[in-house]
Amino acid sequence: MKKNHFFRSIAQVLSLITRRDRFILFGLFLATLLLTLIETVGIGAIMPFITLATTPELIFNQKIPHLIYEFLGFSNTTQFMLVFAAILVAFYVFRAGYNILYTYMLNRFVFQKYHYFSYNLFRKILRFEYEVFSKKNLDEIRQKILTESSYASQFLNSFLRIFAEVSVILLLYVILLIISWKMTLVLTVFLSINVILIIKGVGKAVDKQGQARSKSEDGFFKMLSQTLSNFKIVKLRAKEEEDFKLFEQISLKRSRAQILYQTFLSLPRNILETIGFCILIACVGYILFMQGDAKAVLPIVSMYALALYRVLPSVSRILDNYNTMCFMSRGVEQVYEMMQSEEILEGDEQLNFEHEISLRDVCFSYSGKKPLFRDFNLNIKKGEKVAFVGKSGAGKSTLVDLIIGILKPKAGSIYIDDTPLNNDNIRSWRKKIGYIPQSIYLFDGSVGENIAFGSKMDKKRLMEVAKMTKIWDFLEENDGFNTQVGDGGNQLSGGQKQRVGIARALYRNPDILVLDEATSALDDATEKAIMKEIYQIAKDKTLLVIAHRLSTIENCDRKIFVDQCTVKSHPTKEEVLSNLSHLSSTSHSSNESSASGRHSSAVAKDKAHQRKKH
Repeated sequence: MKKNHFFRSIAQVLSLITRRDRFILFGLFLATLLLTLIETVGIGAIMPFITLATTPELIFNQKIPHLIYEFLGFSNTTQFMLVFAAILVAFYVFRAGYNILYTYMLNRFVFQKYHYFSYNLFRKILRFEYEVFSKKNLDEIRQKILTESSYASQFLNSFLRIFAEVSVILLLYVILLIISWKMTLVLTVFLSINVILIIKGVGKAVDKQGQARSKSEDGFFKMLSQTLSNFKIVKLRAKEEEDFKLFEQISLKRSRAQILYQTFLSLPRNILETIGFCILIACVGYILFMQGDAKAVLPIVSMYALALYRVLPSVSRILDNYNTMCFMSRGVEQVYEMMQSEEILEGDEQLNFEHEISLRDVCFSYSGKKPLFRDFNLNIKKGEKVAFVGKSGAGKSTLVDLIIGILKPKAGSIYIDDTPLNNDNIRSWRKKIGYIPQSIYLFDGSVGENIAFGSKMDKKRLMEVAKMTKIWDFLEENDGFNTQVGDGGNQLSGGQKQRVGIARALYRNPDILVLDEATSALDDATEKAIMKEIYQIAKDKTLLVIAHRLSTIENCDRKIFVDQCTVKSHPTKEEVLSNLSHLSSTSHSSNESSASGRHSSAVAKDKAHQRKKH
């Protein structure tokens, strides 16, 4: 089962890279073979040099050294050894240079794949349908981009290193077969049995720690996000000791998985070194028993000792990298699963908005839930100021999200000037919309950067929107558009944050401005001042407002009452009042509010009576 899992992970990671990358990978395989040959020659060249340096007369007694000596016309052995030393030094310089180049190319490939995986995950996520994205855990998404994509690239690194070590072993194995094929086969069987036992024993434990690592990473990122994103609440709870203990438990689990993993990785090396020593002793005993002459078998024993000296570390590294691949295979699977998820390609076909937005027979429901809208129709004229009112959960935000193209109807269509909204033109439509949410997100940067929010900063346009939203005076007293907002905008007041959010929505000069309970967190005076400014700014724009305060919507041209499947374009004043949770307008007396309460009660009784009749 684990073997299948291992090869499945290899197939998955190879399917994730491009055809060009596969060619590069093949090139690295060839470079690895050359490195193996260079390493083997480097090891083999030391012994002859030392032997000839200590016993120069062997130059004339050995066939190959004598041929070289005669062919190049050396006058004495010292001259021969100096040239041999110079060649050896040059070879080792070349070997070092090639090793550095190989390491650079390998790391370049691996870390480019980290970039490739993380970039494509980020791209994939941004192309999710909003409905799909809203179901995802943000901490898991962050972890996949930051951590799992790194593990997937390191998986490739280990794969290449295994290939390199296997190449070394195969080359030495051929040499040993030439020297003594019988003893080599016996050693192969014995060593293979031990390696298989190590893989089954240690590999299973490493795989288990890999799963524990993935689980503990999830908890670690989640704990960090929950704590740092709700710092004020954490401080108010005044239970830091509990938070310390919880974080300690999660962090210890994460550390324990890494400790056990690193410990298990060292086991193969120690076991194989012990086995190798035992094999060497056994070989000496076997050869002495079979040959009887220690001097005759000494070169053979030396060759096997040298081979084992090189092979055993290679086998150990193969097992280390195999276990690393098992440990990181969970990362490969998670990246693969995310990359295979459905991707909706949306176009940028030009879409004009001159007359009206029309929703025709629109049906929508969230996955697995009852319909919010069924055969719903609505027309909104360009330049119209429309308020959406209703109780929490009635579908106000969903309806606006459908209009602005964040959500897509399950049936029916949305038309812009009789042109149906579809995947080819939806990006063009979204560009016409300025959105002001209830909670304004400000990243740790300057006011200018937060207003432009990824767009190119145009100082002239920044000045225009800053004056429109009445934050220029504040900026002049500070550092202008370079004024830092702090993490989450903690250096600004609530009203200032809201004005920066409104400036951001206006920066691209949208045709439609959407206020999604944008002023609900503000006090009455600030909310009234900001809404007055918004109505003035949006006098030539289409304005869509979701609100829980009467003062927010009292200047709208039309109020639409939303009650799940029911949508009423012209609700009565009492219906509006009964569905607004806060009345901040001074234009309504307490008597009117009481009347509204009585009317709401009467409406509730009437509905109950109708249900009984049905």
